[in-house]
Amino acid sequence: MAKSTKYYSRSMDENGLVDWSENENSVWQSLFKRQVAIIENRACDEFMEGLNLLDLPSYRIPQLGEVNEVLAATTGWQVEQVPSLINFDAFFTLLANKKFPVATFIRSREDFDYLQEPDIFHEIFGHCPLLTNPSFAHFTHTYGKLGLAASKQDRAYLARLYWFTVEFGLLHTSEGMRIYGGGILSSPSETIYALESDKPIRQEMSPLEALRTPYRIDIMQPIYFTLNHFEQLFELTQLDIMALVNAAKKLGLKAPLFEAKDKLVS
Repeated sequence: MAKSTKYYSRSMDENGLVDWSENENSVWQSLFKRQVAIIENRACDEFMEGLNLLDLPSYRIPQLGEVNEVLAATTGWQVEQVPSLINFDAFFTLLANKKFPVATFIRSREDFDYLQEPDIFHEIFGHCPLLTNPSFAHFTHTYGKLGLAASKQDRAYLARLYWFTVEFGLLHTSEGMRIYGGGILSSPSETIYALESDKPIRQEMSPLEALRTPYRIDIMQPIYFTLNHFEQLFELTQLDIMALVNAAKKLGLKAPLFEAKDKLVS
């Protein structure tokens, strides 16, 4: 994970509320309006159903308690405020306890189109809709428990599985390819690129291949892994994922499909 950032989470008051500024709410409103229009007929039905359940305000940043009410009633998950950057120990501990980390800051206008750090728009808009879905919630919980018990080396492999599912996953549907990965669905340019560009490889999900595939966080992805149906996420949790991690370590990483930058390659 990145070591430094210019962004820092806003503190909550005694009632668990953040006093967002007019400018911060305006940034959320602009991001929300733009992305809702772009994901139409591109996001998977499960994401859109979750977005409807959350009923996020379009004109202001939602308070975490508002999101938690819906998550508690659907899958028992919660979101929890964290600093802008957390380590893997904290990340996996939260997921293993059905808590999704949310940094309480929002990008500036200068970083409107791309931000390396996950801000509240990415976490709430990109990920929380699917945390209302039992298959997605179970996959994320299982992933957290595996990561919490894993070694540092094994966590690096597990991170790739998370990247190619939760962050950048695609889904085959009867209406065509759709998006479920939050890293795509919170990015206007990648939402279009992931489905409509002829540049990236779209490969059927093989967890072993995903565990061995390097990625970079600062580029349009050169490869996406696709599910044939959404419940395949639940099916992945029935596999011996740590045995697959061991197999991936023996086989080694695949050649990257991009120019390497050490600090950005995983």
